[in-house]
Amino acid sequence: MTEAPREACSPALPLLSPLPNTADTHKGWLHKWTNYLKGYQRRWFVLSNGLLSYYSSTCSPPCGGLHPGGGPMGSTLAMGNQAEMGHTCRGTINLATTHIDVEDSCTFVLSDSGRTYHLKASSEVERQRWVTALELAKSKAIRMMNNQSDDSGDEEPTSQSDKSELHATLRTLANKLDDLSQCNDLIAKHGAALQRSLSELENLKLPAESGEKIKAVNERATLFRITSNAMINACRDFLDLAETHSRKWQRALQYEREQRTRLEETIEQLAKQHNSLERACRGAPTLPTSSTEVSSTSKARVRHVKGETSDEDEETEYFDAMENAPEFIRVTTDPAKHRRTGSSISGTSSDQTQTWNLEDHAFDCQHQASFSAASRAVKPNRKRRAQIPDKPNYSLNLWSIMKNCIGKELSKIPMPVNFNEPLSMLQRLTEDLEYHELLDKAARCDSPAEQMCYVAAFSVSSYSTTTHRTAKPFNPLLGETFELDRLEESGFRSLCEQVSHHPPAAAHHVYSKHGWTLWQEITIASKFRGKYLSIMPLGAIHLQFKCGGNHYIWRKVTSTVHNIIVGKLWIDQSGEIEIVNNKTKDKCQLKFIPYSYFSRECARKVTGMVTDSENKASYILSGTWDEKMEFAKVVESSQDGTSCEGKQKTVYQTLPPKVLWMKYPLPDNAENMYYFSDLALTLNEMELGTAPTDSRLRPDQRLMENGDWEEANVEKQRLEEKQRAVRRLREAEAVTAEEEGREHEPYEPVWFEKEEDPITGEEMYVYKGGYWECKETQDWKTCPDIF
Repeated sequence: MTEAPREACSPALPLLSPLPNTADTHKGWLHKWTNYLKGYQRRWFVLSNGLLSYYSSTCSPPCGGLHPGGGPMGSTLAMGNQAEMGHTCRGTINLATTHIDVEDSCTFVLSDSGRTYHLKASSEVERQRWVTALELAKSKAIRMMNNQSDDSGDEEPTSQSDKSELHATLRTLANKLDDLSQCNDLIAKHGAALQRSLSELENLKLPAESGEKIKAVNERATLFRITSNAMINACRDFLDLAETHSRKWQRALQYEREQRTRLEETIEQLAKQHNSLERACRGAPTLPTSSTEVSSTSKARVRHVKGETSDEDEETEYFDAMENAPEFIRVTTDPAKHRRTGSSISGTSSDQTQTWNLEDHAFDCQHQASFSAASRAVKPNRKRRAQIPDKPNYSLNLWSIMKNCIGKELSKIPMPVNFNEPLSMLQRLTEDLEYHELLDKAARCDSPAEQMCYVAAFSVSSYSTTTHRTAKPFNPLLGETFELDRLEESGFRSLCEQVSHHPPAAAHHVYSKHGWTLWQEITIASKFRGKYLSIMPLGAIHLQFKCGGNHYIWRKVTSTVHNIIVGKLWIDQSGEIEIVNNKTKDKCQLKFIPYSYFSRECARKVTGMVTDSENKASYILSGTWDEKMEFAKVVESSQDGTSCEGKQKTVYQTLPPKVLWMKYPLPDNAENMYYFSDLALTLNEMELGTAPTDSRLRPDQRLMENGDWEEANVEKQRLEEKQRAVRRLREAEAVTAEEEGREHEPYEPVWFEKEEDPITGEEMYVYKGGYWECKETQDWKTCPDIF
């Protein structure tokens, strides 16, 4: 079945009879972007009389078996014209109102107010031929439209509102002309008086030099009066001309408006009729949405939205389409049925099907309701707080503060605490451990591929707390630390330190007695672009399991805060995460699909695939970054040869999915507590024995949490000025050392040191030890005074 068009040719268009082979006609094959699933499709384009129309390349014309692609049966121009007329017009665009833009060597874009065509030629030469022909046709179409407007008759009436507007404009012009006439009379009057005065001066007995100067001034005054008279006459002629042609212009405009409305209604009606007839005749099958899922594993970054929705199918909307993206289709199968046909399995052993139980290492639908409670059944040694003071309702003129921030690095701009939440960036980084039990489960997995699934779910879960968290955390001071000692309660210890201020960078190290260690160095790059704020975390995350020695590395995606100036703030995550097991070379590609108005998919969707070192898929991942993730075991794969441009789409047959991770519900009254999770509520709770540089001891952050925002702003400025003074002192010492010819030691973190990573080759800060030993002895003499 061919695609259902959104436009069809109007009966009034000159496409219902064979096109003559004239100089104004240009035709040939081009690839047109259709939608996310089909990509570029080959179409036959015809340019004639300022209109560009295209026809489907998949229809069979009724003229004696002529193939639309040419070849032995369709090589002549006459037969090509017959083939065009045998097809249904898929769409037409008027070049008179179309913008032509060249994207690259082979691609160009046609766009008007209603639609956009993304076209690709076979070569750069062919693309240039089409662009040249289109530009010429556009200029001719514009001239033709202007000529038709000039020759239009009196039978097209002008609307009453347009008449009123036109008469008001003419009255304004007439009033302005009267003003100019009065000015002209005054200029003539005063000019004549000036000339008389100058003539009298000439008659006086003055030195010869003065007489010459007076004569020159008299001549200039005469020229000025003549010029002003000419200006007034030109303005009067302009007004007369406007009055003469205004009626003709208004008739032409009204005629074009009515013709456009009539044509749009005709095209819409024909498109709907054609769509209904085509579906009724051919009966196109549709895949049930419950049993199929389309995704992508491209390593390239998500490209920008192609523009408007495709005009190839009026019932389908697509978003964020990527060119040359290898697609796959997942189809769920019955485990019992698949065991009976195990001999046909490709890519995965049938023995694995026998071990796929919905109760193994994951949660089925019956367990989802109790997922949160079961995951946190460990009794803590102490009772943690479950609430903080409600957020005050302070008004703030956002634009007065943000208008000077456009294009600047956000970390270098002093911001009031009104934009903040009472947590430090180090504490937000520690929030990644909210679902640490996923790593505990991963440590117990014998299969590296299954372990990879839990690691992938953990990487996605770190974004679940950002759904409503539109406020920014406090920028840590240089040397600031944050510890989270939950060794007895949850089996892990976490330590963060701000190791650099410009650029801001934080080092993080986590040890778990359940057999895993995590470390990372994150540098935050952020840009404010007026409508949105982009936050780009830079740096690699390392995770190593003691049992098996699997070492995983991945990086975070970009977070975007939308509607900074106007509207309700909302956050989106976009990009791709590639998780690599450096021991087995297994990989997991996770794609965070950015939100689009034209998408039928659920918001905040994440898809992915786990592959081995030979690029064979073993698991398919799907879900959302704010609710849950599922994984399904691949039992069979096959190639689908129906993809466009000769590319193969792989169809993966999987067992029913199981839940990997599900988000914990927010506590009661979360909307008044900055939408903090249960873990976030406890992060700023005072602890005994922490380092004097711990984020819990920040006075500005503590004042903000208590609701004293004005005092918090004063304290924040004091801390920042203290930090700047220390930096200036350090810079002065460096200058002095350079003048004296001795080396100056740069700032070094207290608990972390820079090393070259043997896997990535990048330099990063790693934990050098000693913090927890100093905590036991309460020996903090190495900590700087930052508060």
